Amino acid sequence: MIERPAGVRIEGLSRSFGNRTVLDGLDLTIGDGEFVALLGRSGSGKSTLLRVLAGLDRYTDASTLDVPGEVAAAFQEPRLLPWQRVWRNVVLGLDAPDRRALADRALAEVGLTERANAWPLTLSGGEAQRASLARALVRDPKLLLLDEPFGALDALTRVAMHELVLRLWQQHRPAVLLVTHDVDEAVKLADRVLVLSAGRIIHDAVVDAERPRRLDDPRAVALREELLHRLGASGETLTSS
Repeated sequence: MIERPAGVRIEGLSRSFGNRTVLDGLDLTIGDGEFVALLGRSGSGKSTLLRVLAGLDRYTDASTLDVPGEVAAAFQEPRLLPWQRVWRNVVLGLDAPDRRALADRALAEVGLTERANAWPLTLSGGEAQRASLARALVRDPKLLLLDEPFGALDALTRVAMHELVLRLWQQHRPAVLLVTHDVDEAVKLADRVLVLSAGRIIHDAVVDAERPRRLDDPRAVALREELLHRLGASGETLTSS
């Protein structure tokens, strides 16, 4: 495994809502440019952790909470403003000169050059997710948070989005944290796969199969079975819930 300088370093992170503890002394390190996938059942604390990393939840307790200043996120719902053209959605809130040129460059990277002036409601599901990725990457983040961005897509579109995300990651090299319920997706995309349970990371596995990955590679098969075991499942891919 390649040792990278830490882009994210968290020690002893806790977060409670009333009497319910969601994150319980969690430790996490993500190296610069590392692609990490996070698995866990509903209620395990995945979304809360992403909100903390995105700077949206500051009511936490941690002995160490080092997160790079440039953080961007893409979610399962693209969250595009329907009253703004696609290119304006990409640079929404971005304070920079020549915003249109920045938007056009980002949209070209995700294959949406011809849809720059379209209204969001005319986009397909895959196109809307591409626009969401463009909006995240136009900010040149050091940390990219992906919160189940492929969960609502059909199988063929999901495969295409996997290839796109890997290509964009290889070009830009942000640290990535992908939250997913899909074990196969985690094994296919990530350098490391973490399992979160009851607010703590209970398993940290390196994916040593070379890219492009085949899920029938013996190393991928063994890792998949181990992850399913850690999640309390067997012989099946977890689906969103």
